[in-house]
Amino acid sequence: MKTSKRLATAAKAYNAQQSYSLADAIGIVRATTTVKFDATVEAHFNLGIDPRHADQQLRTTVTLPHGTGKKARVAVVTTDDKWADAKQAGAVEAGGEELIDKIMGGWTDFDVLVATPDMMRSLAKAARTLGPKGLMPSPKAGTVTDDLTTTVKALVGGRFELRNDKAGLLHTVIGKVSFTDVQLQENLEYLIQTLKDTKPAGQKGLYLKKLTLNSTMGPGVVVNLNPEAA
Repeated sequence: MKTSKRLATAAKAYNAQQSYSLADAIGIVRATTTVKFDATVEAHFNLGIDPRHADQQLRTTVTLPHGTGKKARVAVVTTDDKWADAKQAGAVEAGGEELIDKIMGGWTDFDVLVATPDMMRSLAKAARTLGPKGLMPSPKAGTVTDDLTTTVKALVGGRFELRNDKAGLLHTVIGKVSFTDVQLQENLEYLIQTLKDTKPAGQKGLYLKKLTLNSTMGPGVVVNLNPEAA
């Protein structure tokens, strides 16, 4: 792939072959951002896990100290007596069978879907639409619950799921370029600690193998993960 002039110019501000401390890497990511909008700062972890084994898969939720800079759009599938509570808590849409049919028709204008347990049987028919997009509610992700008010408020407020992909990588966000260096570093440190605290039981050896930061359309900056961080 041909490197754009913008990326080439940004890349000159640092050494792509070098790794940097958390603070320096964050500073470089912000300094090399050239897009005109408030870019998202992303973190990409290479984890020392074998996703083929159930006891080495990572799946948890996290709420960063300073949020992600994005307000999540939450939709709720539940019975009609709970629609008002869901919307009052911040849901962009709440409904039952009609909402499920709407989703099956292709409507997925939301970031997270929450469902009460009594609606999961009905929602199963939408699995082919929701599954490939990673939107199917799950007890492990905390998105199947009877406590809609608490859950919706937490999700709108920035709680999101961490889950490795098939290659053992984890891709997530730590904020926006408009955040201060301190806010981004505190978010990243909290994220790393969360990963350490939820390390899969079957994982052996080096866990956090590599971490790369970048902003939207920006160059990647490798973070020097010392043994304590790993």
